[in-house]
Amino acid sequence: MTDGGAVADGARPPTRATRTRPSTRTGGAGGNPARPQAGRTPHGAAGDVPPPTGRVADQATGTQHVPTYKKKWQAPEATRGNALHAGAWWLWALGLATAASRTTNPLLLGLIVGVAGYVVAARRTDAPWARSYGAFVKLGLFVIGLRLVFSMLLGSPIPGTHTLFTLPEVPLPDWTQGIRLGGRVTAEQLVFAFYDGAKLATLLICVGAANALANPARLLKSLPAALYEVGVAVVVAMTFAPNMVADVVRLRTARRLRGRPTGGIRAILQIGLPVLEGALERSIAIAASMDARGYGRTAQVPAAVRHTTNVLTLGGLLGMCAGTYGLLAAEGAGYGLTLLLFSLLLALAGLRLGGRRSIRTRYRPDRWGVRAWLVAGSGAAVAALLIRAASLDPEALRPGVVPLVVPTLPLWPAAAILIGLLPALVAPLPKEA
Repeated sequence: MTDGGAVADGARPPTRATRTRPSTRTGGAGGNPARPQAGRTPHGAAGDVPPPTGRVADQATGTQHVPTYKKKWQAPEATRGNALHAGAWWLWALGLATAASRTTNPLLLGLIVGVAGYVVAARRTDAPWARSYGAFVKLGLFVIGLRLVFSMLLGSPIPGTHTLFTLPEVPLPDWTQGIRLGGRVTAEQLVFAFYDGAKLATLLICVGAANALANPARLLKSLPAALYEVGVAVVVAMTFAPNMVADVVRLRTARRLRGRPTGGIRAILQIGLPVLEGALERSIAIAASMDARGYGRTAQVPAAVRHTTNVLTLGGLLGMCAGTYGLLAAEGAGYGLTLLLFSLLLALAGLRLGGRRSIRTRYRPDRWGVRAWLVAGSGAAVAALLIRAASLDPEALRPGVVPLVVPTLPLWPAAAILIGLLPALVAPLPKEA
């Protein structure tokens, strides 16, 4: 006998595996008759009443309503197939750096730093090189402070009438004309030093943004075959700083967890030795892996091809330097662009011929797609517009210090800098850890 009835002979009582749960449907047979199903009325089925859709259906089911326009305009998640080309990030950052080199207005420089920082925060990954952006920001602040200290100690050629304080001056021999140690410190010279230091700090931060966003290994794969050896040296040197920053953070965290101090000269010395040891082990491992992969082995090419390659490459690079100088200088604006384009063609031809020496192959090369064009084009547009603004309104981009004037924010150059935010909208989203 069981609760409420008899059990047939040979039948087993219901177990946990064979028990059935009561129906949880809200209508129909076996459901709650007081709560009809969607599309039904209390008196039966209603064929002319459609089921609720849209926000009403979301409220009935308890799901969150997501507007479709957000999914349509949202950038896709980064994968191996649609990842942005590393060269696009560097061209974007170099465009911002070029724009920063054309102005000393602290408001425009701060806007460039803000644009670079926002893009880095929106599109950087959790890779070790992506953590180096903060180190470049700190380096920029250190450069500004060092520039101010040198201006106070060594003086400045900028004349000033607003004396802030006077330092003890050290007498120097007659052959050191134009150099002094100490003396009068004016507001004009400090403002001039701050403007110069801020410009250099902005250049460093732009380079740090490119280093945090672009994968160095993928950048190496995209270099021409003729520059493979040079590219390896540059990429290894660039990845040393982010890895060193990661080692320092790891060692500081370990010391903090052990209750040891992380500041002071003694702590710095105790952290520096493991960092240098790790860098040495990393360099040995890189050298062994490069030797195992046949690094440095080249194919045999005729001597005439080698000589032609050297002439075209060196001549093109020297011509590009001269054309860039002429383009940036006011005197050579007429021939600078022509010389730059002609030298670029020579350099590309030399690199094309020099690629015959390389016997390596590329596995799944990165593609330069529409998003890469948009990212690189945004940086080039910022640089071109700031160069144009510097020639049209130089006083707004280079505020004077004698006499002291309050820098103003020019509207259309500031709007041109905001074009640099385009990568935060079109670049693929990094994968969440």
